[in-house]
Amino acid sequence: MTIARALADWALALEPTAEDLALADRSLLDTVAVALAAATHPIRPVADALAETSGPLAGDAARWALLAHVIDFDDLHMPSTTHISTVCVPVALAVAPDDADLAARAYLAGAGVMARLGTALGWGHYTSGWHATTTAGAPAAAVVAGIALGLDAEQLATAVALTVPAAGGVQRAFGTDAKSIQVGMAAAAGVRAAQLAAAGATADPRALDAWLTLVGGDPGHPLLVDPAGDPAAVPDGLAVKVYPACYALQRPIGALRETVGGPVTADQVTAIRLTTPRGTVTPLVHHDPSTGLEGKFSLEYAAATALLDRHSGFWAFDDEAVAREDARRLVGLTQVTLTEGGGAGLLDGAVDVEVDLADGTTRRGSLDLPPGSPRRPPTADEMSAKVVDCLDLGGVEGLTPDEITWASGAALLSTQLGAGRR
Repeated sequence: MTIARALADWALALEPTAEDLALADRSLLDTVAVALAAATHPIRPVADALAETSGPLAGDAARWALLAHVIDFDDLHMPSTTHISTVCVPVALAVAPDDADLAARAYLAGAGVMARLGTALGWGHYTSGWHATTTAGAPAAAVVAGIALGLDAEQLATAVALTVPAAGGVQRAFGTDAKSIQVGMAAAAGVRAAQLAAAGATADPRALDAWLTLVGGDPGHPLLVDPAGDPAAVPDGLAVKVYPACYALQRPIGALRETVGGPVTADQVTAIRLTTPRGTVTPLVHHDPSTGLEGKFSLEYAAATALLDRHSGFWAFDDEAVAREDARRLVGLTQVTLTEGGGAGLLDGAVDVEVDLADGTTRRGSLDLPPGSPRRPPTADEMSAKVVDCLDLGGVEGLTPDEITWASGAALLSTQLGAGRR
């Protein structure tokens, strides 16, 4: 039994529970809202170009996945460090735009494969510099598309194997357009692989086993040996971002906000000290950011916006906000101490914060679970507020959160973001 076939068999046998379907509905709402927030983003011409070069169905998946990821506000599967929905929701909507039940089931099957494969790739894969959303995303996209196209188990395993040449992507892309482009390319690769398998293409399913070993994964991981061993479609659930930046910044921002209790002026702060396990800052590669994209991957800038801004929303991560004199000053005052650890992921251990103020006092705090994490899920009000903010940013008028469903998702994305020929 190959890994590709084991995952294919599991995906085809999946019978979603009420909890699975609730997760699918939240993921759909979150992903479509975040994609719509990018409706006026400067990267739109790039997304259009990627779509045009990818083919009709693959092009829609690529366009929508790229735009769902570019502002880094999409959900995250913690054990695999992958943005599952930014790949799997666009593919499901692109390939099954008129069948809500099929699209939701295809999403859950692909999301489950992405969670299992990504978890088997492990934290070591991520800390080696791979972009796990794209490495695990391409095979998962093939499963989503394959389920939607009605492939059988052999064809589905073939489709997964056919994505191996596209199952790449590196963290050096972070802070540039290439990060979201990689995600769009992974989504398109999965759709093309499923279409090729449907047309009769052949491949050796053992290609996925070989690839997994080459990129440092564990072929014997329990979730691959027995994918049904965990009854949840997506083991451990998904984290929803509260702040539109890398997930590694959610906890530091939350810790500083809870510690200080409100915005301060730059001249009130004399020092900022953050202590966190080394592995929890792996994607935070920009220490002196000069652009909004770089700010999304900067621990130092996270400290600045957490203290200066009443809400670290979209504006806090644009070029103008990062270039503020007050923000630049606080970036320079931030000291980061990395302790040993972090091997369990971005939420390993806790982040400890200290802020020295000009009045001679020091405020201290510690946080292990940020808002929106799987064990601290967003409330209905938090989700609604996030969706409304996204729609406002994208200039989408006259739409309420309740109107974003599996039945309407493809039409909304097509209208606001564009679509190819079907």
